[in-house]
Amino acid sequence: LSTFTEGEPGEGHEPFEPPRFWDALGQTFKATSQEATKLSLAFSRPPLPSAEDCQKLSEDVQNAIFAVATVYYSLPKGQGTTLRKMVRDAITEVVEGMIQLTETILNTPLQSLCQEQLISTGGVWEACEQATSMPQDNQAAVVSALAACLAVVKDALEEMEHAVVEGQDPYSDIMEDDELGFRGNRDTYWSEADRKLLGPCMGLMKASKACLKKVLGVVKTYGKADSSEQIAQLDDLADIANEISPSVDELALSMYPPMNQLAVRLNAAKLASVLKKVLEITKISHVCPSSEEGWVQFLTGAVNHNMDKIKNFTQGEL
Repeated sequence: LSTFTEGEPGEGHEPFEPPRFWDALGQTFKATSQEATKLSLAFSRPPLPSAEDCQKLSEDVQNAIFAVATVYYSLPKGQGTTLRKMVRDAITEVVEGMIQLTETILNTPLQSLCQEQLISTGGVWEACEQATSMPQDNQAAVVSALAACLAVVKDALEEMEHAVVEGQDPYSDIMEDDELGFRGNRDTYWSEADRKLLGPCMGLMKASKACLKKVLGVVKTYGKADSSEQIAQLDDLADIANEISPSVDELALSMYPPMNQLAVRLNAAKLASVLKKVLEITKISHVCPSSEEGWVQFLTGAVNHNMDKIKNFTQGEL
C-alpha cells in the first residue's frame, strides 16, 4: 500500500484517452467490489473454505487490486496533480477497505456473518461506488477541492461567531458547574483589548470565506483543463487554497482566551499572506478575465485593512 500511495504514474507511450481511462478504472472498481463480496460470502458461514479455495480467493483479490493500481499508473502527470491525488486517494480508500475486510475475517471466529464483517464489506462497496463518481478532469477536481476547503472555513467561522456572540464567557456551554470555580477564572474571558482585536481577526476569517467562494465561482465558470498551462494554473490555485483552512484554524485557536496577542498577530499575518497569494495567483490565471478583477482588488484591500488594524492593536507586543 505504501509503495502504491507514494508512487508516481508514468506518462505511457500512447496518447491519453480520458473516456478509455475512466471506463477501465470503473471496471476495475466493479471487479474489486465483486471480489470483496465473494471473499465475504466464502467466510460467512461454516465450513471453512479449503486451502485451495482460500488460495484462489486470495489471488483474485490481489489481481483485482493490482488491476486498479495498473489503471491508475496510466494516468499521466500532465492531467493535473489535483486530479491525480483524488484518484490516488480514492483507490487508497478501496485498498485500505479490502485490508480491513481481510483482517476482520482473519480475526473473527467462523460461526456466522458478524456485524464487523458486514460493515467492512459495505465499506469496500462504498469506497468502490464513490470512486466511480469522482471528478474526471482537473477543472472538476479543483472545483471539488475548493468546495471542501470552503466548507471547512465556513464551519470555523460559524464556530468563532458563536463563541463571540456567547458574550464574555465563551466556555459557558462546557463549564456550567459553578462549584468547580472555572466560571470565575479570568482566563476564560476576553479582556477589553482582546475583544478589540477580535474584530479585525473575524474580518480576516470572513475574507477567507469570501475569497474561497469567489475563487470557486470563477473556477466553475471560466476554468478549463484543455491545455497544460490551464491545468498547471488550476493546480497552483488548489495548492495555495489548501493552505487557507489550516491557517484559519490556527488563527481561530489562538483567538480563544487566554489570548496571546503576539501569537494572534503572527497567525493573522500568515493567513493574510496566504490569502494574498491566492488572490495574486487567481488574477494572473485564465480563470480571471478583466470583468472579475474588481473583487480581487476589493478582497486584497480587505485583507490589508484588517491586517493593518491587527498590527496597530498589537504594536505593544513586539
